[in-house]
Amino acid sequence: MKGVLQEMSENGKISVLQLMVLVFLYTIGTTVLVIPSGLAATANQDAWLGAIVGVLIGTVVLGLYIALWIVYPGQTFVGICRAALGKWAGSAIAVIFMGYGFIGASTVLFYVGNFFQTQFIPRTPIWCTVTLFALVVVMGTRLGLETISRAAELMLPWFLLFFAILVITLVPAAKYVNVRPMLEFGWKPLFEAGLSFAGTAYMPIVFLFAVFPHVKTPEKAKIGVYVTALIGGLCVVLVTLLCILVLGPNITARSMFPSYALVKKINIGNFLQRVEAVMAGMWFITTYVKTTFYFYGGVTSLSEILNLNNYRNVTLPCTMIVIVLSLIVYPDVVYMQYWDSIVFPPYILLMGVFIPLLLWIIGLFKTKPGQNAAASGKNQS
Repeated sequence: MKGVLQEMSENGKISVLQLMVLVFLYTIGTTVLVIPSGLAATANQDAWLGAIVGVLIGTVVLGLYIALWIVYPGQTFVGICRAALGKWAGSAIAVIFMGYGFIGASTVLFYVGNFFQTQFIPRTPIWCTVTLFALVVVMGTRLGLETISRAAELMLPWFLLFFAILVITLVPAAKYVNVRPMLEFGWKPLFEAGLSFAGTAYMPIVFLFAVFPHVKTPEKAKIGVYVTALIGGLCVVLVTLLCILVLGPNITARSMFPSYALVKKINIGNFLQRVEAVMAGMWFITTYVKTTFYFYGGVTSLSEILNLNNYRNVTLPCTMIVIVLSLIVYPDVVYMQYWDSIVFPPYILLMGVFIPLLLWIIGLFKTKPGQNAAASGKNQS
């Protein structure tokens, strides 16, 4: 395992700032485009409150990941599984983790293809869009972690610019009557909506354990990860609130891409309008980061499980698998909604909460007092 990690270190090291940028964009990911619909369907006009509950749940999940990072310093998720459960049982859990990485990349690729086919290029086959996007993802993965991190740094100002334009231009169209009455259906829908939000925005951060061993100063990065993930979640809360204020809860719940429909409402003096590409560009940036690290987590985990010298050897065959899987993972939109609302929540709870919690508890019993500090100092040196 040590040899595999050394070989994987050819990606170089990334700074704390680069990790914070990755976590921020990764947290927003596909959430900003699709989650407001599910939140409105569950909590109606209180969807934005459900998103806030999701951020609060996310704080607990992030605390679990940071605690796991402290107990197992300098190790990937595969290494953590093997250290806690042994070679065979740990490898079995790691295979499940790897499989979900590929499934996550495939589902996001489907979102990309479906979005562009329904909104921009309806006559283009979905496989064309999926393949082109997947090629860019595998290109970034093969170039390595440093390249992806620097690209994310370059894309961050554009995202912030697009997001500022979105918020500033939509405030005049807000109708505050759309958020009333508050808490009409009680607290239960808020918790359900919050769990869905946390499952989409925060629990997939577990796949960034493939990145954590390559951070230059991990002791400083933990707080940065916590803060930027929360800021990313609050950005999605703001978009959800704007969807409710401008579109209303009913239209938000019925729309497949409510935040994209939201941008169509921008009209400043009958001059600044039809700026849907702003939202598309913003979502394209965050989706690329999320897809890349789903895929990166999958291929690096596969490489570590098989004790390969270089994860790049499996990127191309895995890309073909992910492309094909993206075309069959959702036979239709109805199945997609069923998967996202019924199948996905327990699946991501298993991978994002229960397994990390189990590994953390085992690590606490296995770790002797002072051993973490010594291991952390050795890893830092």
